[in-house]
Amino acid sequence: MALAPPYALARPFLFGLDAEHAHELTLGALARLQNTPAQCLWAQPRVDDPIGVAGLHFANRIGLAAGMDKNGRCIDGLGAMGFGFIEVGTVTPRPQPGNPKPRLFRLPPAQALVNRMGFNNEGLAACLAHVARAHSFRAGGGILGLNIGKNAATPIEQAADDYLIGLEGVYPHADYVALNISSPNTTNLRALQGDAALDALLAALGARRAELAQRHGRVVPVFVKIAPDLDDAQIDLIAATLRRHGIEGVIATNTTVARDGVAGLAHAGESGGLSGRPLAEPSNRVIRRLRAALGTAYPIIGAGGVASGADARAKLDAGATLVQFYTGLVYRGPALVREAALALRDARRAQAV
Repeated sequence: MALAPPYALARPFLFGLDAEHAHELTLGALARLQNTPAQCLWAQPRVDDPIGVAGLHFANRIGLAAGMDKNGRCIDGLGAMGFGFIEVGTVTPRPQPGNPKPRLFRLPPAQALVNRMGFNNEGLAACLAHVARAHSFRAGGGILGLNIGKNAATPIEQAADDYLIGLEGVYPHADYVALNISSPNTTNLRALQGDAALDALLAALGARRAELAQRHGRVVPVFVKIAPDLDDAQIDLIAATLRRHGIEGVIATNTTVARDGVAGLAHAGESGGLSGRPLAEPSNRVIRRLRAALGTAYPIIGAGGVASGADARAKLDAGATLVQFYTGLVYRGPALVREAALALRDARRAQAV
């Protein structure tokens, strides 16, 4: 799997740095150089593979998962890599520093990361200011998802309050809204995936969304992001709850707390969520179960373990409608975007013959 020449030169330098420092250095460069002639260093033509999902028109089926650009600083720069859609966040109502450093670790032999970032972000107001300054990605037909979560200091019993603030804030600016209820790095957050808790949260958000739709004259689709560490019964309950509340789609999956496939590697024992290649099959298992529970037409965004075009195709074969990645971009660079988009386009064409 070849790297694009600029990234092949940059990666050894970046991988010589602390993982979070390298991440911030990269985002800083993208933020400064996006929409300038220097963007040619990483820009590539977007693969044309249009699809309609949840009332939205996607230029292709490859997206950037939340977590890469938490504050929306680099939407245009990242979009120039050829993504059909970009998900920004997770953003919380108030700024917060996240968990203590170090909190991001590479596991190169497994093409994986472990993170316990803890929703570090500049807060809702700052994120929306960055979003307002982005223009070329959306002007060119890119779809923007805004991913919302709760502040760490907000008691889990009051989590709905934070999600309501987030929904109200991002609603006028988002093509779709993603609810992150599955990060393992915010205490008790995954409890929101439980049947009663999820039912109550979605009921509150549904009522507020109805008000916002009337106010803004449009219905913004909502997607719920779930964990890979769920059994079949839990997945079935979530599927039924999403249907009952009219949620337009599901993102499967977030990072895993399991360490299958990385035992013995440096940093494998760090607490946090594991992403990258080892997450591929756990994510695909959840996608297959969701597809069986939700039927053929319900939108599923497949995320987790995509490091090649074949991995993206495996998500499609498992039942995903769209595909996202983040860790794969760290290891492969922009070349992965085009490779994955071409793989899905070729798969669609083969099915149409």
